[in-house]
Amino acid sequence: MGEAGEPSGAPLRVALLSYRSKPHCGGQGVYLRHLSRELVDLGHSVEVLSGQPYPDLDREEITLTKIPSLDLYRDEDPFRTPSPGEFRDWIDVLEFAHMKTGGFPEPLTFSLRALRALRGRRRDFDVVHDNQVLGLGSLGIPRLGLPLVTSIHHPISVDRRIELEAARGVKERLGKRRWYGFVAMQSQVSRRIGPVLTVSESSKVDIVKDFKVDPRDIEILPLGVDTRLFHPRGPRVPGRIVAMASADAPIKGVDVLLHAVAKVATERDVHVIVVSRPQKDGPTERLVRELALGERVRFVSGVGDDDLAELLASAEIAVVPSRYEGFSLPAVEHMASGTPLVASRAGALPEVVGDAGVLVKPGDVEELAATLHRLHDSADERARVGAAGLARVQERFAWPAVAQATVQHYRAAMRDQDYRRLAAAPRR
Repeated sequence: MGEAGEPSGAPLRVALLSYRSKPHCGGQGVYLRHLSRELVDLGHSVEVLSGQPYPDLDREEITLTKIPSLDLYRDEDPFRTPSPGEFRDWIDVLEFAHMKTGGFPEPLTFSLRALRALRGRRRDFDVVHDNQVLGLGSLGIPRLGLPLVTSIHHPISVDRRIELEAARGVKERLGKRRWYGFVAMQSQVSRRIGPVLTVSESSKVDIVKDFKVDPRDIEILPLGVDTRLFHPRGPRVPGRIVAMASADAPIKGVDVLLHAVAKVATERDVHVIVVSRPQKDGPTERLVRELALGERVRFVSGVGDDDLAELLASAEIAVVPSRYEGFSLPAVEHMASGTPLVASRAGALPEVVGDAGVLVKPGDVEELAATLHRLHDSADERARVGAAGLARVQERFAWPAVAQATVQHYRAAMRDQDYRRLAAAPRR
């Protein structure tokens, strides 16, 4: 535990919590990976407590403590039924029952498991960082005497709203409402959890609006990009468009991109690569067939870091077609690659991209298609937009600076915890 009057530069022992940490295209996993690396490089001790899928970590000094769930949503067997021998305790039973009734249990059940793991180790850490878990168990962490800082990249209430608007029929809408039932818990927890870090002004507004968090409890701390990995790499493939987005999530706008590419492809030799794994015979695969895109669209997933960076740098145009983003690391990674970026004028994207990309109306197929057509035909405009994006990244988005600022928030939370402990002590 940190003591009052602790030297400001003393190394910290940090516990980073994440209920799932998908390594490459999941925002929570990307954030966890880069932040943990930079914290260690600053001299701090980091232990990651994560559920499945487990993270990729960049330093041997980082300890990964696995907090296994029943892994009910694994890619190869989603919504599976575990064998009786897999059930270990009442939390497992709760998790399975929640899933079988149409809900998403992981934030709640991970938070309960993490609290149990921390209860016997309260002296091992100086501070705990909750990476958007926001489960009821998280409320117990300060009661252990552990200072807590929480990241909310954006409130999932926004995802719920967009999914409900895209749902077809009463049955699908009811199913979406049940799936997103955990959002009410996250809203409740966020109002009681203490200091919150978020990534943009847009996200802060949405957290205040949807979760009713006191704006004085929220600090804005933008994310960074690993420019050692994402940078311009040489010749680009003519006609190549690249996007990184969850293919079947309406909030990510892949459907809009595919419609736009189909229009451009009638007159120009273009193709699109989407870094994602669409559901087999799901809405995205059906749309590809309906649009007769054939070999003009390709989905890739599970690619390594270098291959991903090479792919982003090989594109003539990058697109973030989302209907909402709380920040968008992919947008910054595209810009760091020197690739001219087209992004929706939605959520935090205008804030992140500034005037260093081309902004289009979210969901507007015609405007996106016209923009792709124009950029495809103008090497000069592509060069100008790509150079502007690269310059913006170099000026604004760097992971070492993010980590340094995060540590200052850790120390502030530790000081607050010390004051509360001293105030609760009996008067002499």
